[in-house]
Amino acid sequence: MLATMEIVDVLDYSESIGKMVMESEVMQNYQQAKQDLESDADAQKLIRDFNNMKEQYEDVQRFGRYHPDYNNIMKSVRGVKREMDMHETVAHYKKAEREVQKLLDEISQSVAFSVSEQIKVPRNGMVFTDSGCGCGSGGGCGCAS
Repeated sequence: MLATMEIVDVLDYSESIGKMVMESEVMQNYQQAKQDLESDADAQKLIRDFNNMKEQYEDVQRFGRYHPDYNNIMKSVRGVKREMDMHETVAHYKKAEREVQKLLDEISQSVAFSVSEQIKVPRNGMVFTDSGCGCGSGGGCGCAS
């Protein structure tokens, strides 16, 4: 019975942390940036253009440099992406998104390190890459020396 109450307490604490995150200034900024992005017609057009270009890019990737339009599509994708990324509303949204990710990473690290300093915690929204192979085992899989 004691273990069950401990689990209920942990779940209650995690729910309260979730509520604090949702009510935080960082999350409020993110929600506002998301709403601004969704209501900005120019930004939405740039996103659609980028997604359309990305489909062409994926077709080209199947054949690589041997595709007849490889150079044109590659240049176009970079140009459309740059234009989208440079749009003020998109840039503001991406910045707010990174701030939320940073907050979540800090919370994860705090919780993990309160248990043990040996627990590996993803940083910057990335999965574990200690061994260079990306599997997260820290080299235990034998894929990196």
